[in-house]
Amino acid sequence: MTGPAIGVLLPRDLPPDHLVSFARRAEELGFAELWVVEDLGFAGGVAQAATALASTTTLTVGIGILPAGARNVAFAAMELTTMARLFPGRLRAGIGHGMPAWMRSVGAWPSSPVTLLEEYVRALRALLRGERVAVQGRFVQLDGVQLEAAAHPVPPVLAGVRGPKSLGVAGAVADGVILAEPTAPEYVAQALEHVGRAHVQVVAFALAAVDDDASAAVARVRPALAVVGEPDWAAHLAPLPFAEELAELRATAGSADGVAEALPDEWVRWLALAGSPEEVRASLTRQHEAGAQTVVLIPVGSDPLARLPELARVIR
Repeated sequence: MTGPAIGVLLPRDLPPDHLVSFARRAEELGFAELWVVEDLGFAGGVAQAATALASTTTLTVGIGILPAGARNVAFAAMELTTMARLFPGRLRAGIGHGMPAWMRSVGAWPSSPVTLLEEYVRALRALLRGERVAVQGRFVQLDGVQLEAAAHPVPPVLAGVRGPKSLGVAGAVADGVILAEPTAPEYVAQALEHVGRAHVQVVAFALAAVDDDASAAVARVRPALAVVGEPDWAAHLAPLPFAEELAELRATAGSADGVAEALPDEWVRWLALAGSPEEVRASLTRQHEAGAQTVVLIPVGSDPLARLPELARVIR
């Protein structure tokens, strides 16, 4: 079995004037994909993706994710089709719920996020295919809307979700799924069970640190694993072989940072891609065997551009 395609994440807090340098360096080092995020208060996903595409020649650029509640589906289709026509075959579009607290703060959290996602992705894919779409859904209403020209090839639409119901919807209406970090192989496999069908595109995000000194890599990635101490990430942890012990740690550590500090090194390596190049390649193989076709490495530390050559050492 060959390994997964290796991508890299553009950190959300990277200054905009560093975006072009980061994208070009990622392409130069041999990464197959560059993924951008759209987190509230940081940079817009469409602007980042378009800039990265225009600044490179072969790199596939993914957006992970655009929140469904933030944009009218027809206008989202226009943005995505424009990029896909300008840069054929190089765009992957992620759609999801967005973080509930962020979406509520801007008045865009729907009464039924799962229903919105299903209606939105169905309509978006039809619009991207160039179809005339008439739908009167609970959240999506389109009255014979059609784009003047479709992209060829049509960019895939992946659902960036984590709950069982949302993963089931992704299996029914999307081209694939984006799994947020941490993505241990057990979580990837369980998520695919919820998706409920084979032959879907699976993109797994993973915190990553690569160093000949494996302990240094573990130490570098550890602070970023504070996410496992937060409630929204419980689904990522349930299928782990040490889930009960981790639940006890989460209950007693006192804070998310405290959870990260108390994680045994073995658990850090399980939850993130941390270690020597050989160790990380072995972890990538396990993720691929669990079903991830693409693994997106998330740089950690204060200088993500400087970390790119280290992460690129795992590319075969």
